[in-house]
Amino acid sequence: MVVEIYRKSLPEQASLEHSAGGRYLDVEKLLARRHNIAGYEFQALVGSSRGLREVLNQIDLVAATDSRVLVEGETGTGKELIARAIHARSSRSDRAFVKLNCAAIPAALLESELFGHEKGAFTGAVTQAIGRFEAAHGGTLFLDEIGDMPLELQSKILRVLQEHEFERLGSTYTRRVDVRVVAATNQNLSALVANKQFRMDLYYRLNVFSIAVPPLRRRMEDVPILAAHFVRTLSARMSKEISKISTDAVESLMRYSWPGNIRELQNVVERAVILSRGEVLDLPPLPSQEPLQREPVTLAEAERDHILKALEACNWVVGGASGAAARLGVKRTTLMDKMRRRGLSRKTFQRRESDLLWIPGAVRTIDGSAAV
Repeated sequence: MVVEIYRKSLPEQASLEHSAGGRYLDVEKLLARRHNIAGYEFQALVGSSRGLREVLNQIDLVAATDSRVLVEGETGTGKELIARAIHARSSRSDRAFVKLNCAAIPAALLESELFGHEKGAFTGAVTQAIGRFEAAHGGTLFLDEIGDMPLELQSKILRVLQEHEFERLGSTYTRRVDVRVVAATNQNLSALVANKQFRMDLYYRLNVFSIAVPPLRRRMEDVPILAAHFVRTLSARMSKEISKISTDAVESLMRYSWPGNIRELQNVVERAVILSRGEVLDLPPLPSQEPLQREPVTLAEAERDHILKALEACNWVVGGASGAAARLGVKRTTLMDKMRRRGLSRKTFQRRESDLLWIPGAVRTIDGSAAV
C-alpha cells in the first residue's frame, strides 16, 4: 500500500482515491493546510500538532511588538525559521533580517562581526567594515546560539540593548542603532547563569518573551506532513517525479525518535529521494535505536506543560477556589501573566474535528477514516 504525497487536479472533497494499486491519501491538501494567523501564512512552518500551533500563537502575540524574544530549543528544531516568522510579521518586515551564529565565529573575531571596525583597528583590518548591529539598523538581528557568546563580550551586548549605542573597534565615535534582537539557544541559559557562565542581567534583557520550540519527538504527528513537504520540494529540485510513499515507510518514520529533529528528517528524505528511481519513495533503513523515551525538557517547556495540565484539569477556569491559580498555588494575576508569556489560551488548544491524526499502524485521513 502507498500513501500519496501529491496529486494534481483532485476534486475538492477528495481525501482518498481508489485504484488498482490500492488506496491513496491526498497529502497535497494536507500540505496546503498551513496555519493562517491574522492574515499571515507561515509557509515555512509545516505541521498541525498542538505544539506547533502553540508556537505559532506565540509568534502572533509577540511579532507586532518590538520586544526582544528568546527562542529555546534543541538543534535542528527550526529556531531560525521562528525568528524569520517573527520578523516577517513585524512592522520591521520591510527592513533587513541579519543573522549571526555566535558559535560559528572565533571569539577573537566576534566583536568585530557584531560592531564592525575601522581601518587599522587590528592586524589584518585593511578596510573599514560595518558590523551586524549596524547592518540590521531598523530591522531585526538574530543572534543564534547566544549561550556560546564569550562572557567578556556579553557586557557590550548588554550595553547595546540598554542604551542602543556602540562604537566600532578602533573608533571613539558613538553610533546609535535601532534594532530588534531575537536570540536563540539550544542550551539551558538558566543553568549557565547559575554556573556563572552567562550574565544574569543579559539573560533577563534577552528573555522578555520566550518561545520554547518542541523537539520533533514531541510532535510526531507532524512527521508525515514534514516528510511529504521535503519529498515534494527535493523531488522538484532534483527533477524527479516521486509522488508516493509506502505506509511501512511512514510507520518507520513515526517509530524513530529523531534526535537530530527536523534537520535529520530532511537529510533522511533527501537521501531517499536520491536513491529512488521510480514514483515511490525508496526509504533507506533508519539507524537502530532504543525504544522511544521522553527526554528532559527545558525549564520553559516544563513550566508551560505544568500550567497547561492545571488549566485542562480545571476546564480552563483560572480564578476562584477551584480554578487553576489555586491549584498551582499562585495568584490569579500571576497565572494570567504566565499564560500570556507562554501564549496559553483556551482558543489555542481547541482541536478542530478536521485535523489529521497520524498513528503507527494506520494513516488517518482528512475525513477521519483510516488507511490500514
